[in-house]
Amino acid sequence: MTKVRALTSAILILFQWLLVLPAAHASLFDNANPFGSSGPLDVEKAFVFNFVQTDENQLQLSWTIPDDYYLYRDRMDFKTSEGIEVVQRVNAEAKPKDDPLFGKVSVYYNYAQVDLTLSSLKESATDGSISVTYQGCWEGGICYPPVTKNVDLAGIIPFVAAAEAAPDTAAPSDSANNVTSTPQTSALAPGAMVSEQDQFARMLSSGNLMLTLGAFLLAGLALSFTPCVFPMIPILSSIIAGQGRKITTGRAFTLSLIYVLSVSVTYTIAGVFAGMFGENLQAAFQNPWIIGVFSALFVLLALSMFGFYDLQIPNSWQTRLNTLSNNQQGGTITGVVVMGLLSALIVGPCMAAPLAGALIYIGETGDPVLGGMALFSLSLGMGIPLLLVGVSAGKLLPKAGVWMESVKAGFGVMLLLLAIWMLDRIISTEVTMLLTAAVLIGSAIFMHALDRLPEHAGNWLRLWKGVGVIVLIYGSSLLIGALSGNRSMVYPLQGVGLSGGPVQAGQVLPFQKVTSPVQLDQLLAEAKQQGQSVMLDFYADWCISCIELETYTFADASVQNALSGFKLIKVDVTANDADAKALNKAYSIIGPPALIFFDGNGTKHNNMTVIGVPEPKDFVAHLSRLGT
Repeated sequence: MTKVRALTSAILILFQWLLVLPAAHASLFDNANPFGSSGPLDVEKAFVFNFVQTDENQLQLSWTIPDDYYLYRDRMDFKTSEGIEVVQRVNAEAKPKDDPLFGKVSVYYNYAQVDLTLSSLKESATDGSISVTYQGCWEGGICYPPVTKNVDLAGIIPFVAAAEAAPDTAAPSDSANNVTSTPQTSALAPGAMVSEQDQFARMLSSGNLMLTLGAFLLAGLALSFTPCVFPMIPILSSIIAGQGRKITTGRAFTLSLIYVLSVSVTYTIAGVFAGMFGENLQAAFQNPWIIGVFSALFVLLALSMFGFYDLQIPNSWQTRLNTLSNNQQGGTITGVVVMGLLSALIVGPCMAAPLAGALIYIGETGDPVLGGMALFSLSLGMGIPLLLVGVSAGKLLPKAGVWMESVKAGFGVMLLLLAIWMLDRIISTEVTMLLTAAVLIGSAIFMHALDRLPEHAGNWLRLWKGVGVIVLIYGSSLLIGALSGNRSMVYPLQGVGLSGGPVQAGQVLPFQKVTSPVQLDQLLAEAKQQGQSVMLDFYADWCISCIELETYTFADASVQNALSGFKLIKVDVTANDADAKALNKAYSIIGPPALIFFDGNGTKHNNMTVIGVPEPKDFVAHLSRLGT
């Protein structure tokens, strides 16, 4: 919709030029009396641009505008050179106008002024430039194309130091919505804080390559303990267990390394693509058909683990692959590479602050090399535990016999559960609960949970039966909960009381769901009119971390209390259609989950943006910085 609207505007502008230009040609470049001319002026005379750098961090931009001309406030854009950022923008008071091209807008007549507060991203003073883009119109029927001017900057210093030296230079309040924020920080507290993803983006600009890559490696290691990476453990373990008696520690390490490298390379390429073009490849792969095929593949792998058949590619293909891969058994390496590629694109499409920081850096600088190196380092960190799991499996798995078959059957159950977990993105929770209950109850029966123990049963057999009983109880709880209309995998019996009466369920935050920019703009306008702070929750059904955010952070009583004064809007981008992409683009979101905040004046505070799943305690402290 945004692209269509922009194209329509451009066509209208061109049409207006074609109509007016022949009659106005004589006066278009009239230099005798430019401000009194009856025809359209040259754009340089219609909007006389001037600037002054009042001190190291302050830049004042101004435009002198003749009668019958006006300048759009919201079509002004500012882009700084590398190493400098805009931390605050203060607009002069503008007047409302019902514009034929852009609808209700704010414009300047006769004079316009914008004050920018700048900051150096380096530790010392920095020289650079800022490109200023603006657009205006003539009341006689001409709208000029956007104009861009370059302003040279000198001696820009870090803003925090400037704020300490001159604490009384704070901007006026935003009572008329004349203070706007930039993607780096908000107008409410410039320089006071920077979002976590922007900190990672700045880290890439610091110049210390090894330190930066090491930080991203550690960040990846921390992310490896999130639900995004957990599903990859049974995938890799089943690959190794599927080798049977042929597996050795060395071979297990080789297969694990190939899998991790495949995931890392795919993750890096997908990330660079997202940063350069704003398109999330992982989101595109959350298609019901793709999810269904991948889940069916897990079921086939699980059945092979149960011994129903041996998965094997045709002999003619094996011969060619053996030749190409130096006699590797049955094209195993090729299969591991494919599983790594699919795992990166389908299993773990999670967004976290380090990943978002790398994508922000790539998008702003157009440098895919350093950004890609950071993404590769991040994904390697996420893969370190997978390497340890793979090597441990190769060392600890029994080489043959009944135990090996039992272990393979266990991995088969894990693959079935993984297939159901994948399908949960496209089926109802009740169906997920029923399928999970069927697998768990069936597994418990095979574990002899309902059988009587022999009189002299050993400790291992007793332990095995105990685990089976626990699995049986949880599976039965899921079955009862699903049949009772419950929709919680964590609390399957919530709402099912022994007396037959309902049990009070936990409080659910009152989110209003939107799926298009029009719906969102309407709710934001209502909140601004009511002076209410807003939190946008960018969500998708296929987003693992989004579910974690709902069941962990948003379920916390202290978080719910802190959000009580906010208007809560859930921006559902599950469909990844044109509207979803427009919403992502409008708010610079690469993928969910992402939380965006507006204050009661309708000002968006980008420094408050949260990517990923915060701890409840940290999130409450974060909310206190905005207020309600």
